[in-house]
Amino acid sequence: MKKSFINSFLLLLIILVNTNGFAQKLITKTGNIKFQASMPSYEEVAAENKSVSAVLEQSTGDFAALVLIKGFRFKVALMEEHFNENYMESEKFSKSTLKGKIEDFDFSKITNTTKNFTLKGDLTIHGKTKPVSVIIKVVKVANGVNATGSFEVKPEDFNIDIPSIVSKKIADKVKIAYNFTLTK
Repeated sequence: MKKSFINSFLLLLIILVNTNGFAQKLITKTGNIKFQASMPSYEEVAAENKSVSAVLEQSTGDFAALVLIKGFRFKVALMEEHFNENYMESEKFSKSTLKGKIEDFDFSKITNTTKNFTLKGDLTIHGKTKPVSVIIKVVKVANGVNATGSFEVKPEDFNIDIPSIVSKKIADKVKIAYNFTLTK
């Protein structure tokens, strides 16, 4: 009985290892996301997060990225505090995600020349999920790919309240730029 269990466990382990061996995932834990919500004549409203996790399944084009909200760094500490406590409520909504599929993705055709693709999926910010379609630029690098792009979001679409007292200092559309070097 004990030997049968061990043999079954080893067989399951071998199957899992071999299955994962065929899955060609490219990953990063040091992706970069910057956002810009500044208005002319006012203090810069911008931040950067350099520890974004992302994964790309080479064979299917499935893509996912996860950013911890408290990882965004501002030039002004007080702005960072207000961002986390008042706007993003990062204790309650600690992360944002993008999960989707890169359309017509064929890893074998990725070269040293940047190629544009469309990434369609779901963006979750502040606990609210919305469908998105964004351009993602992909280029081959050592052991993987570099994926970059940008898009805009409206805070109101994700239930992020901007108090009227500061609403003229923050853009209606927040520009988000991303850069991921995904490797094996």
